Amino acid sequence: MSEQQTEPDTAQRFVRVCRLDELPAVGAAAAEIEGRRVALVHTAEGEVHCVDDTCSHANVALSEGELDGCTLECWLHGSRFDLRTGTPTGPPAITPIAVHTVRIEGDDVHVALSEES
Repeated sequence: MSEQQTEPDTAQRFVRVCRLDELPAVGAAAAEIEGRRVALVHTAEGEVHCVDDTCSHANVALSEGELDGCTLECWLHGSRFDLRTGTPTGPPAITPIAVHTVRIEGDDVHVALSEES
């Protein structure tokens, strides 16, 4: 996926990450934005979410996990994270993951990274 900077949007700086059709119809894909590895998640409802791509419990890629509604499950130990808040919704993870702001412009997916890591 390519990376191109767009004009700043008030307090957040959005980066074009990919086209919408480059994401799975339903599921997650890994991307790198300014050196930070993220998971872009396309839900069955057509929403796109972006979270850090590392499970806070086992330090493995969440983009390889299973999607269930707005919950992403880590493939290694089954930790589950709410894509809207980053909050763990199933053990063994107890630490939230960072959630990033997504904006769709036409067919392009733009992300503004949060300060959290």
